Amino acid sequence: MSASFPYIRMRRGRVAPWMRAMVAEHRLHPSDFIWPLFICDGRDCEEPIGSLPGVSRWSIDKLAGRVRLAAELGIPCVALFPNTPENLRTEDAREALNKDNLICQAIKALKDAVPEVGVLTDVALDPYTSHGHDGLVDLAGNVINDDTVKVLTDQALVQAEAGADIVAPSDMMDGRVAAIRQALEEAGHQNVAIMAYAAKYASAFYGPFREAVGSLGRLKGDKRGYQMDPANIEEALREVELDLAEGADFVMVKPGLPYLDVVARVKDAFGVPTFAYQVSGEYAMIEAAAAAGAGDRDALILETLLAFKRAGAAGVLTYHALDAARLIHG
Repeated sequence: MSASFPYIRMRRGRVAPWMRAMVAEHRLHPSDFIWPLFICDGRDCEEPIGSLPGVSRWSIDKLAGRVRLAAELGIPCVALFPNTPENLRTEDAREALNKDNLICQAIKALKDAVPEVGVLTDVALDPYTSHGHDGLVDLAGNVINDDTVKVLTDQALVQAEAGADIVAPSDMMDGRVAAIRQALEEAGHQNVAIMAYAAKYASAFYGPFREAVGSLGRLKGDKRGYQMDPANIEEALREVELDLAEGADFVMVKPGLPYLDVVARVKDAFGVPTFAYQVSGEYAMIEAAAAAGAGDRDALILETLLAFKRAGAAGVLTYHALDAARLIHG
């Protein structure tokens, strides 16, 4: 028994909801969330995604309605991901540079309809390649770093010209942040921010996302040659340091919950806005657990999101953004 007992009773700070709220060290707010949205071709379309119950792809004409919901709930930003039509997927990902592709159309539509909500766009080639890799590949199937960086730079410029507020290179090519930052500056897009997927791991948690963007099953080989080894954390710190030196405004760790130690180390080491992506597999596990009666869905959503804040994340990309914002508002 502690010498200070009974004069110090830690439970006194937990006796009532108002007391717990008053002494809480971390709080969730809708402004903590970035809501990922999937886009499909066509009009008046909603395409449910089988491995992501409750998540759909939306045609551009229906997208603004979804984003208005986000705005009403105080969610500040959405992240856009396209399901590129099959006939537009090529070895060289040329559709990524089309100024009228799904992403560019969506950016323009949202900036016209809901200008107060920020738009983050993915800079990577996997939604556009016929082989499913994040970059260009050689005859042996290896991703070619420097040639890929040139395409990624042009892709980021196309997205910035369409009105993107934040471009987010998720490809894990070396040197791409510096190339993109320089190109944005030279093109007059000084206010377009870069959120670098600085520590993106070769994870087993990405499966539902790949279904959502239409790349599931087309990948030849794997992505371990450019995405990070889950065994490493010092390497993640070096990746973050390099991306910041190259001009990244914000950095991201992906996936989320299995890598909270990485989030905490990054925030402690650099003190910069550090984001985490609660990826599709994490979302699917929560939904499956709730459906199986293994936990209360609302409680699981809020507890896992609070864990990101406790680890030091400035914000979280989460498919539960709308649900969480509603729960917070009560």
